[in-house]
Amino acid sequence: MADHYLCQLSELADNTSRGFDLPEADISVFAVRRGERVYIYRNLCPHVHIPLEWVEHEFLTADNSLIQCANHGALFTIESGQCIAGPCSGQALQAIEPVIRDGALYAVINV
Repeated sequence: MADHYLCQLSELADNTSRGFDLPEADISVFAVRRGERVYIYRNLCPHVHIPLEWVEHEFLTADNSLIQCANHGALFTIESGQCIAGPCSGQALQAIEPVIRDGALYAVINV
């Protein structure tokens, strides 16, 4: 397992999302911030295995309450990644462990 630097925590505003490509781990992830908590998921819809966003860094619904797949409209809870509506209902996004260290956000990924 390795920690992969994503950004400074201050660069991820509260109630926003941001995507990251990690070529050294051959994976794309996105982070969602809720106060001091950050949730990281693999950027891959469990329904058809394609990226969730169609606009860079846009992973949330208009009211920022849920994660939304732009391709099929599936909705996922931010806290668990569980799909609550859409074609992959009952499935979940792949969670990635976040680490906040010295004001920076890292993703813990098996390489």
